[in-house]
Amino acid sequence: MDFSIKGCDWNKASQNGLLSGKSDCLVVGLFEGQTLSGAVHQVDLATKGLVTRLIKAGDIDGKSGTTLLLHEVHGIGAARVLLVGLGKQDKFNHKAFAEAARAAWRALNGTQVAQVVWTLAQLPVQERDASWAVRSSITTMRELAYKFTQMKSKPETKAAALKKAVISIDPADEKAAKIALKHAVALANGTDLTRDLGNLPANICTPTYLANTAKKMARDWKLKAEVLGQKQLEALKMGSFLSVTRGSVEPVQFIVLHYNGAGAKQAPVVLVGKGVTFDTGGISLKPGDSMDEMKFDMCGAASVLGTMRAIAEIGIKLNVIAVVPACENMPAGNATKPGDIVTSMSGLTIEVLNTDAEGRLILCDALTYVERFKPAAVIDVATLTGACVIALGHHNSGMYSTDDALAGELLDASKEAVDPIWRMPLDQEYHEQLKSNFADLANIGGRPGGSVTAACFLSRFTESYKWAHLDIAGTAWKSGAAKGATGRPVPLLTQFLVDRAA
Repeated sequence: MDFSIKGCDWNKASQNGLLSGKSDCLVVGLFEGQTLSGAVHQVDLATKGLVTRLIKAGDIDGKSGTTLLLHEVHGIGAARVLLVGLGKQDKFNHKAFAEAARAAWRALNGTQVAQVVWTLAQLPVQERDASWAVRSSITTMRELAYKFTQMKSKPETKAAALKKAVISIDPADEKAAKIALKHAVALANGTDLTRDLGNLPANICTPTYLANTAKKMARDWKLKAEVLGQKQLEALKMGSFLSVTRGSVEPVQFIVLHYNGAGAKQAPVVLVGKGVTFDTGGISLKPGDSMDEMKFDMCGAASVLGTMRAIAEIGIKLNVIAVVPACENMPAGNATKPGDIVTSMSGLTIEVLNTDAEGRLILCDALTYVERFKPAAVIDVATLTGACVIALGHHNSGMYSTDDALAGELLDASKEAVDPIWRMPLDQEYHEQLKSNFADLANIGGRPGGSVTAACFLSRFTESYKWAHLDIAGTAWKSGAAKGATGRPVPLLTQFLVDRAA
């Protein structure tokens, strides 16, 4: 899909070349119960009141998410005009814009429109600027266009006709809009990579596959990739991480990917992604129902790699390191058993009360490993707990942090990226649940506050730097008819890093 920016002042008739220009479709929005303005007003003038007559006839009323596709409109150069309802103008916020954009792209996807002129990015969105509207327009279209067909012998549907979109913008915003376009396309590419990795089956997307993906990214985007194997991890004394992978025949992989966008003296931001490419629960075996979805247990790793892909394409001025501990969690005769005690890289001993609480066992060694980078901040991303799904559902990712400033940056980025997170507690009282009679700490703290105690466990390994944890168990993928990886939280992480670089 090819996107471009064109400046246009719809209040000046001499600059309305987009009205007479040839295209397959012109997309304009109208507010409910408001006087026509901007692009839709110019369409109404050019068609001698057609839009006004359609409103009076009740064919369209501007209610949010409604659309009406017009063909062969006299006075308009485009072969079609798509009218999009925006709802009430005084309530036109980022959610209303997203609803309108989704409705418009969905209406276009069902047609043979190949080239579109998109005017919605010029609409006045509350607390958002034109650059945001451009990014949202593009990422929404790319999200809806995404299909995972790599594993099908024959495509179920024909390829989308839509190939090119010209996004009109106020001339004063044109320069910023072109930067926003670049960012949006890079973000969409990174998100697509994350979704592809998440959607691949576990017999293909193995720890080695993730490592090879990182190596290919390094070649394509001039990054530096390093992959540590079993013997190297043993030498580092990563006993906690290695305890998880004992029952699997797939080789363990510890992936380190460097993006150097700033001077060598700048402390890097480190992203750590949980990479359990399939989680049976180990000896603490999960129920069989929906166990196939445990291929998504590496979505933390996928999102970290997708974020690296996005920022490399954008070219941000920041040093970023991605660290991915990748393995499988399988039951076997030599697998770790409930009650076993393992020694982490930090030296802390851990009583493994439940082998299905494996994510924290691999992350804790990774969080110790990253101390060597003297990071400015560390963010780990993991499909860590079902308890987070119970607490927050599928809308907000859970966010935990020991640093208020870092937490504030992530919250601000989440709002800008419309990738919502909710800050959760890390009070000392929760740590009491992790006490063990036989080791320094246990890997679970019981059912109450399960997501909180998991984060408390991780925090014990992060005391030397600023740290935040994102539990994406409820947001990384969807179940049911829409089953598939969402690509979250790539938008959040990318926005956070772009903001830091700025």
